[in-house]
Amino acid sequence: MFALVDKSDNSITKFLNGNRGINIGDIQYPRSIFTLWSESERNAINIYTVTIDDSKLKNNKWYINTDITYSFDGTNATGSYGDATAKAHADANAKDRDGNDVDPVVVIEGLKTKLIKAVKSNAASELAKTDWYITRKTEKNTAIPSAITTHRDLVRSRQAAMETSITNASDTPALETLYTYTEDSDGVVSRPLALIPTLE
Repeated sequence: MFALVDKSDNSITKFLNGNRGINIGDIQYPRSIFTLWSESERNAINIYTVTIDDSKLKNNKWYINTDITYSFDGTNATGSYGDATAKAHADANAKDRDGNDVDPVVVIEGLKTKLIKAVKSNAASELAKTDWYITRKTEKNTAIPSAITTHRDLVRSRQAAMETSITNASDTPALETLYTYTEDSDGVVSRPLALIPTLE
């Protein structure tokens, strides 16, 4: 992306994507200036390549990032993010413009609620694969194989442990750590939160 700047006040007057020519004053410049001209040649007609500073950009699974703010300092055109805000962990009531609870009350789910729902959904999907054993047991009194019972118990216990880990995470970095995969010296990739076990 490029910016057309006004050096009299260091403002950006227009953003250009480089896919078409541009008129500056009485001069029409072809699209090729964005590919064939050097940066210094474009700068001479007040067109600068916009550099994006993403040093404050954070993973949007955990944070709410700001919009990009663009500026020109007389030498460089830059787009930068502001400080990201960690997503709320707890559920909260939606507020109206005056800060009052919306009536009827609308609950905005917090990050932990969403993560725990995902764990519950994964566990339910895994248990559903063997539910037919339970149905058969109920209808035909056919014994459930011990391996299936053991697996279903493991799914439930893992689900409970995962939910507890999420609930007990003290802050956003702690939540991120739970979901961060690492590789050990044996090449085994895992994460602190572990995963819902699947039937072999």
